[in-house]
Amino acid sequence: MSPQQSIPSQILAVIQAEQLQIGSHLPAQMLADRLRISRSPINQALAFLEERGVLERKNNRGYFIKAPIKKSLLKQIGKIEFNQNDLVASVYLQIAEDRLKGRLPDAFSETMIKNQYGLTPAQTGAVLSRIAQEGWIEKKAGYGWEFTPMLTTSEALLQSYRLRLTLEPAALLEPGYRISQQTIDQCRAAEMHLLNGGIQTDSAIELHDRGVRFHESLVVASGNTFFIDAIRRVNRLRRLISYRSMKDRSRYQAHCKEHLKILALLEKGRNREAAAALKTHLAHTLKNLEGIKAILKP
Repeated sequence: MSPQQSIPSQILAVIQAEQLQIGSHLPAQMLADRLRISRSPINQALAFLEERGVLERKNNRGYFIKAPIKKSLLKQIGKIEFNQNDLVASVYLQIAEDRLKGRLPDAFSETMIKNQYGLTPAQTGAVLSRIAQEGWIEKKAGYGWEFTPMLTTSEALLQSYRLRLTLEPAALLEPGYRISQQTIDQCRAAEMHLLNGGIQTDSAIELHDRGVRFHESLVVASGNTFFIDAIRRVNRLRRLISYRSMKDRSRYQAHCKEHLKILALLEKGRNREAAAALKTHLAHTLKNLEGIKAILKP
């Protein structure tokens, strides 16, 4: 294995060299010894591969091989490099998944998070600060932290989309609706990035945030504070269950093309057609989510 390979690529190379089968355990210490690096980047890379569907993390047992390694995945991650921010992101996603599965209590301490996820005090502070900024934990009056109410079931997520199906198209028809060319250009560039490979390589966090930016940008242009507040609240509440839905990325090619069509209509001032296209897009998303309820279950 070349030292120029990314750590996820090296782990995949170990799996192939050892001819490990689906269901095989991948101990982090074994990989750290084999690759001669510390466990921290190993755990980070394992979390990355879990997000891509190759591995499965079992509570208190570690990571296990879940699916065959595809050549396309090897090519995509060959040059990926990790840093401190990536480590925080990978632990962040583990905490989100563990919360959905009921593995974390409503209230907890920083020490518990530090020990459970093998973090340094600085890393613990960074991940909790990020989660707090996004609104799904908050400081308790006395000591420690507690989780805020979030959508945690597939039915709750579908309900949120049925609300959005009514709210978002209506926002595009508000009197005085105005979306800037800069906003359209930024949204279009984000969709093109995904179509050019980002669908496979972006993290669940990046995919979720890209979708949130697109839909909130459209609603913000309405200038109606009630629409804006409602869509932002819904997006905050659905964040955790949305990450779970990212395990099926087959629908994103069509989503991007639908987003581009809506942008093109808004660019020409054809808001009524754009609203109809947005309604169709959200209906497609709702139908797709109904088809992956198994993934959304805790």
